[in-house]
Amino acid sequence: MSTKADRIRAALGALSPTHLDVLDESHMHSRGLETHYKAVVVSEVFDGTSPVRRHQAVYAAVGGLMGEIHALALHTYTPQEWAQQEGGAPDSPGCMGGSKHDRA
Repeated sequence: MSTKADRIRAALGALSPTHLDVLDESHMHSRGLETHYKAVVVSEVFDGTSPVRRHQAVYAAVGGLMGEIHALALHTYTPQEWAQQEGGAPDSPGCMGGSKHDRA
């Protein structure tokens, strides 16, 4: 049985990524399991495209899976941009719906 993260990874393969990370960050939020993800996608497909077009390409690749998750933090790079990233992609922001970790 594959996880939702596995299904997202498989779908993003359509973008021919040279680097791909899909992290399940649901544990940081209060909406339940398999609800919050972070995707770092590095692909030549993004060369010469705006951030909006890159995100649209990711959404198109992920397709109907988007209806099954609450949040997907996207970090999209060309291989050249990724080579300049020191320390990788930034941390995902906290969920505006609150986090399990916010409760005392």
